[in-house]
Amino acid sequence: MTKSLTSLWLKNLRLVGKAQQAQGRKLFKNLLTTPARTPLAKSIKPAKVAKTLRTTTLKTVKALKPVKPPVVKAAKPRRKAAAPPAGPAATLLPALPGSWKKSFFSLPGTGLAPARRMMYWLYLPSGVAKAPLPLVVMLHGCKQTATDFAASTRMNQLAERKGFAVLYPQQSAAADANRCWHWYRRATQQGHGDVALIAEMIKQVRVRNRLDTTRTYVAGMSAGAGLAAILALRHPQLIAAAGLHSAPVFGTSDSPMSGFQAMQQGAGVHHKEAVREFTDSKLQFPGMPVMLIQGKSDSVVRRVNVDHLSAQFSIIDAPWITSAEPVVRSYAGRRSGRSPRHAYKTATYYAGRKPMLVKCEIDLLGHAWSGGDGRLDYSTPEGPDATLLLWTFFSRQQRLQSVPMPM
Repeated sequence: MTKSLTSLWLKNLRLVGKAQQAQGRKLFKNLLTTPARTPLAKSIKPAKVAKTLRTTTLKTVKALKPVKPPVVKAAKPRRKAAAPPAGPAATLLPALPGSWKKSFFSLPGTGLAPARRMMYWLYLPSGVAKAPLPLVVMLHGCKQTATDFAASTRMNQLAERKGFAVLYPQQSAAADANRCWHWYRRATQQGHGDVALIAEMIKQVRVRNRLDTTRTYVAGMSAGAGLAAILALRHPQLIAAAGLHSAPVFGTSDSPMSGFQAMQQGAGVHHKEAVREFTDSKLQFPGMPVMLIQGKSDSVVRRVNVDHLSAQFSIIDAPWITSAEPVVRSYAGRRSGRSPRHAYKTATYYAGRKPMLVKCEIDLLGHAWSGGDGRLDYSTPEGPDATLLLWTFFSRQQRLQSVPMPM
């Protein structure tokens, strides 16, 4: 009896165990198959996840590999007008036998005015000069450096051939992010700031290099031309003549906005009033020979500016101009040959036999130095050669004696 009960108990225990095992298998199966009913569960299997990650990684790497080389190829070096002296413009300067050196000029502070410092480059031609050399001061435009201006105008090459020194003051990026001269400021127009600094620089350079104090000339492009006009008018005892290429009208602006307006629209009827101080002063202004060069297609400093500048200097130089009407000459353009050039016209007022005021207007020329190095911004290889035109004009001018500054 006891044996029979024991056998029955063991049999029921085995049945309960089998039932428990079957229930366990069903539960386990449900745990495995339930996620498989959704696409997400299939993607989270370890093997498949690892495979997916490897595939994605390979695809990503393949997709990224070709991206980098095109970026490098697309990032071609671009020439900038305001490149530092060691940039592309420096490589375009030819190796000349003369001296080409960078220096700094410092002006100590006085009272509330802080000390000033400006970099400049100086070219001295080779050979032993029998007499003191003339000096041409070159003032670059916005987004240019002294080196850019020297390379684009080729003034050093002409200086080597003709025998004169060239001084290139350089506006600092700290003073203006685009290296613009602040010709439109009232203080600058009155002879302060950069004008006073460059005037003292000229004096020092002339003394140190024993240059001719009666034959110092100033030329500039755009903003540099605007500053050159102020320098010449405020320091006629230093400057014997001025050359203004693409210059804004003088003395009618007092801010960047009004300066831009003058460049685009000129000065209206106010351009004559701006120069009255030079004719009404108690101390007679000694006159300022000037050559004005303007492109007819210039959209930055428009043509109206050269008309207003011509009217301003005709008032300033009226006591010395002996010709009632200008002598007008026209020159045909050349599309071929070694020296292609645009057609241009000059109108010249004379003081006796010496040109006193020359206005040169060039067809098809935009905002660029005429006849310069076309590899640089703000310069075009088509003539006429503005550099040669300016030196030909300068070579006939001389400040024979020291003259007082206008009041």
